[in-house]
Amino acid sequence: MGIDKDIHQNKFRNERHKAMINLLFTYGWTVEQLKQLVSDHGITHQQFNILRILRGNHPTPLSTLTIRERMIDKMSDTSRIVDRLLSKSLVKKVICKKDRRLVDITITDKGLKLLEKLDDRQDEMDAILSNLSEKEALSLSKLLDKIRG
Repeated sequence: MGIDKDIHQNKFRNERHKAMINLLFTYGWTVEQLKQLVSDHGITHQQFNILRILRGNHPTPLSTLTIRERMIDKMSDTSRIVDRLLSKSLVKKVICKKDRRLVDITITDKGLKLLEKLDDRQDEMDAILSNLSEKEALSLSKLLDKIRG
């Protein structure tokens, strides 16, 4: 299928307009695929993103501001998402020693174990883009990087 058929629209201003619509539609589609994989483990895709950010920095804590800067979805309410992870004992909060106005977040052992379970599903996550060859995936990444300049 093409974007024309997927959204039942065959007129676009130009190819850039069509590409933009296709990019946004495909983003939504890939997020839905990822949501299905992580929801089996009781978390959202945004929570998954935060846990992966924290694991990548483990054992050093991160402020919510730094987490927000590293998130894929910058519009997310990072503090609210962190609070939900806290209520699930997947992260812990500590008042920053250097600046008491800031809160440091670290991933807990429970959070690390959850990510290990999700690591077992990496093949399923990679399969979301299974219609692309490795070479095509590399080309797509380069094109997406080029869009952002």
